[in-house]
Amino acid sequence: MLGIALLFGLFFLTGHRFTAFRHKKDLLFIALSGVAMAADWLLLFEAYAQIGVSLGMLINYTGPVIVIALSPLFLKERITFVKVVSLAAALLGAFFISGQAAVEGINVWGILCAGLSAVAYAVMVLSNKLAKEITGTENATIQLLCTAVVVTVFVSFKQGFSMEIASADWLPILMLGLINTGVGCYCYFSSIGALPAQSVAICGYLEPLIAVLLSVLILHETMTPLQILGAFLIIGGAVFGELYRSRC
Repeated sequence: MLGIALLFGLFFLTGHRFTAFRHKKDLLFIALSGVAMAADWLLLFEAYAQIGVSLGMLINYTGPVIVIALSPLFLKERITFVKVVSLAAALLGAFFISGQAAVEGINVWGILCAGLSAVAYAVMVLSNKLAKEITGTENATIQLLCTAVVVTVFVSFKQGFSMEIASADWLPILMLGLINTGVGCYCYFSSIGALPAQSVAICGYLEPLIAVLLSVLILHETMTPLQILGAFLIIGGAVFGELYRSRC
């Protein structure tokens, strides 16, 4: 909700007006993408609770593989050998960065949630790519609004709206809502329209890399040799794929 408030403010302060209802088909695709993003979040955090962050994240990051596989069918994009190599390097890097995921006590429900979150991620990216006319701040605002509605309905049925927030928690909540969600979603969904789905998928692997790097810098955690190798694979895969595309 904080992210939506920020995006609405930016949208109107910059003199824009909503044009979504002139493009009902695109609006439907963005709404579907928003629902898929909500499902991705809800399923992924349930997977974290059931099977742990490492394994949950690892399974979720098969989502970009699904995007690559389906982009020729839905977006008529050609799969190139370079993109396959770049994606394989990034996927292997994410595997190394996730570390040694616990294999004991894994339950089917947790694995299923993680797998479905990967499918939801693919639906989110592909649906948003199909919206050609609604772009930029308008795209991100509608997307995040649809996501918030779905999450709000889910939370209301699951636990209601009774919550207690400590005063010390407000600053990180504001940062998460305004910067990570509002600005982050604007940057992400504004760039989707300008990039092939395969590039979006490969660059998505920068997320676990940055999470590990920030954990080292802010939380003073240490990186294992495998995680360092994974970082090089992710950066190398993303840079190689994009540099090759820019030269073609």
